[in-house]
Amino acid sequence: MNKKNIYLFCSAGMSTSLLVNKMRQQAEKYDVPVNIEAFPESLASEKGVDADVILLGPQIAWMLSDIQKLLPNKPVEVIDSLLYGKVDGLGVLKAAVAIIKKQTAS
Repeated sequence: MNKKNIYLFCSAGMSTSLLVNKMRQQAEKYDVPVNIEAFPESLASEKGVDADVILLGPQIAWMLSDIQKLLPNKPVEVIDSLLYGKVDGLGVLKAAVAIIKKQTAS
């Protein structure tokens, strides 16, 4: 599997940075070939084109359809708020990898 880009977007890019760090630690631990970055949602159209999967922080879940319209050929999902609240890097990483696998299978 080539290195995949998992991009997280939230209102300022700050609240997801902790989650990104946890996800990176888990990806390293389990040798998952991914590049994980966090950005403010204002950069979705610019940065999203390079993403293999786009995850939105629960606080911007209301933007889901707008971002899906901006990036129609990219999988865009909202991070599960329980995983987000617990800063569960492994849980969110597993969900992102499952989305990528589903995309590559279709």
